[in-house]
Amino acid sequence: MEEIHKAIHQMEAKQTEEAINTLQSYLSEADEEERFTIAELYIQWGMLGEAKSILQELMQRYPKEQELKVMMAEIHIDLEEDDEAIEILNQFGPEDEDYLQSLIQLADLYQSQGLFEVAEQKLLIAKQAEPNEAVIDFALGELSFSNGEYNKSIPFYENAIHHQPVIGDIEVATRLAEAYAATGEFEQSLDYFQKVEEDNPDVMFRYGFVAFQALRNDIAINIWERLIEEDPYFQSVYPLLARAYDTEGMAKEALEMVNKGLAKDEFNKELYHLAGTLYHKTGQKEEGYRLMREAVALDPGYKEAVLFLIENYKSDEDYDAVIDLINQLITLGEEDPYYLFELAKAYEEVEDYKQALVHYENAYPSLKEDDVFLKAYGYFLVEEGKMIEGRKVLEEYLAVDPTDTEIEDFVSRLKEE
Repeated sequence: MEEIHKAIHQMEAKQTEEAINTLQSYLSEADEEERFTIAELYIQWGMLGEAKSILQELMQRYPKEQELKVMMAEIHIDLEEDDEAIEILNQFGPEDEDYLQSLIQLADLYQSQGLFEVAEQKLLIAKQAEPNEAVIDFALGELSFSNGEYNKSIPFYENAIHHQPVIGDIEVATRLAEAYAATGEFEQSLDYFQKVEEDNPDVMFRYGFVAFQALRNDIAINIWERLIEEDPYFQSVYPLLARAYDTEGMAKEALEMVNKGLAKDEFNKELYHLAGTLYHKTGQKEEGYRLMREAVALDPGYKEAVLFLIENYKSDEDYDAVIDLINQLITLGEEDPYYLFELAKAYEEVEDYKQALVHYENAYPSLKEDDVFLKAYGYFLVEEGKMIEGRKVLEEYLAVDPTDTEIEDFVSRLKEE
């Protein structure tokens, strides 16, 4: 043992190479107890391959020794040698002290391989043996939750929390809160979130989010304000807290929050979009437009921001702005057929009928079953004196919407003419 103690002191003194050399030199003359101790040290030092070699030799001499099996199974798990770990764990029987732990580990391994029914079977056998063991109930809850079976997970979590509120480093209340939220039971979810003691930023964020979904903006605002105080760089909370303020009619606080968020993350397109919406809503239209254009500049494919600009430019009858915006998007490769339709209508409004026709024609192959497009295109062609083409497009429109008697009469008159 003297050499082993020497190696331990060397490792404590950060003389790693010397410590390993000391053990390796002594291994050939170590007795079985010392070899077991060396294997334990190897595991502590992360030398799993070396530990495995020693344990394999010891297991050949003592094939029924449970502690060796447990250690070897854990090494296999750490080395992601699942099949070997499963083979060892399946050797434990009901009479063995580590039987329950082996069943739980087997369930975890089978779950990682996608064998969920086998994993559940192992855990139910364990529960039959120990019906009040919180760890088993928690494992059954985790298995159901990971499969999206939230209703099924709830009774298991509730059994677990009655016997052991914290398992590992997880508060069971957080799992129950999430499970109830996933089933739409927001009030029960909030009750469990309130029981969580740890101030974990992710849990606080989810607590606020569930409150926001449950229309409890008072709770969401309170939790999220605390979260930002504790972690100002938790980026996801800024737009949601701003929306919560806005919903409560707190426009000033909403604007302050998006500006704080942008100060932390100047490349957040969603914050620019929200800021643009809020400024526009409070009558500061130019600033709103500027911020919304920033969102589009960051991501030309950000359709929500593009549509906001198009609709509001149209509302302002600023068709030149619509034309400039969509032409820029097309230059950047964003050729959405609805953008072409909007571009055609904008050119029509500014009486550039030649360009309007070009973009109607470009949009047609993609929108030839869209009733709104066909009606607008058909009317445009007729007004441009292209009666035959216009009538054909309006007939296509009627095939999509045969209930429009006004267009049906119009087409009939075109035929007579």
